[in-house]
Amino acid sequence: MQGTGVPIVTPFDSSGRVDYARLRSLVDWLEEAGVDFLVPCGSSGEAPLLTADERVEIVDTVAEATSLSVLAGTGWEGYEPTLETTERAAAAGAEAALVVTPSYYGSDDAALAAYYRSLADESPIPIYLYSVPKFTDHALSPRTVASLATHENVAGIKDSSGSLESVQRLVRLTADESFAVLVGSGSIYAAGLDAGADGGVLALANVVPGRASGIYRRHEDGRSERARSRNADLVELNHAVTTQYGVPGLKAALSLRDQPAGSLRRPLEPLAGTARDELDSVLADALEATDSTNPDSST
Repeated sequence: MQGTGVPIVTPFDSSGRVDYARLRSLVDWLEEAGVDFLVPCGSSGEAPLLTADERVEIVDTVAEATSLSVLAGTGWEGYEPTLETTERAAAAGAEAALVVTPSYYGSDDAALAAYYRSLADESPIPIYLYSVPKFTDHALSPRTVASLATHENVAGIKDSSGSLESVQRLVRLTADESFAVLVGSGSIYAAGLDAGADGGVLALANVVPGRASGIYRRHEDGRSERARSRNADLVELNHAVTTQYGVPGLKAALSLRDQPAGSLRRPLEPLAGTARDELDSVLADALEATDSTNPDSST
């Protein structure tokens, strides 16, 4: 998994059921925009609100609809359901599994390292660690990650700490391994690439997939300054659809772009009128800025 990955949202209909037709439409739009891989059933996909069967069907739908690599979110709070979902996701077409750190009982890094090693031993597909302290209140330490990177079936990490220092340490401490460091925050994407990250899994890329993937393309082409400029134009939008408004903001922004994001699943609620208006303004500013400063911008 290299380049720009999208933790694709899960569209629901008005009754709260997964809308697979809308999901396929989103997959088509994202692939046409030039992203590099897709990540169903992540945080942006409302994974904690999905059943195990829904997760597998979503992975199957995405894998069938795309020619891109699929990194499936398979983590639960317990080992057995995580392994089972990983095995089922593999059978459904996922090429690798993104496994969030269990958090309910406050396990320390030693326990989490043992958990991931056992999972990697049994998993039929490579495991990507998922450190997202915003939701779990625990960040995997870079040294713990480095110890796991030596396992042949632990392929990388999505670091959603938002810390450039963390990305830099992860890159340095895993440099001797075949291990991908993926930036999980759109606000530091270009800086993370400059530090040696292999790509990113960005909620932002749901809303502006071409512009987000353009950051990676510019960096790879040796145009790092242009990459940083593009990223700077998108920081406020990234803040709005992650920290400020979360998944409701992400889906509202997609609907403002005329994309079939569908409804939210309870207990999440749609944005109120004022918040939606503010988001609309932030989105318009980001689109205008990237168009004016980057003539070759798209989607």
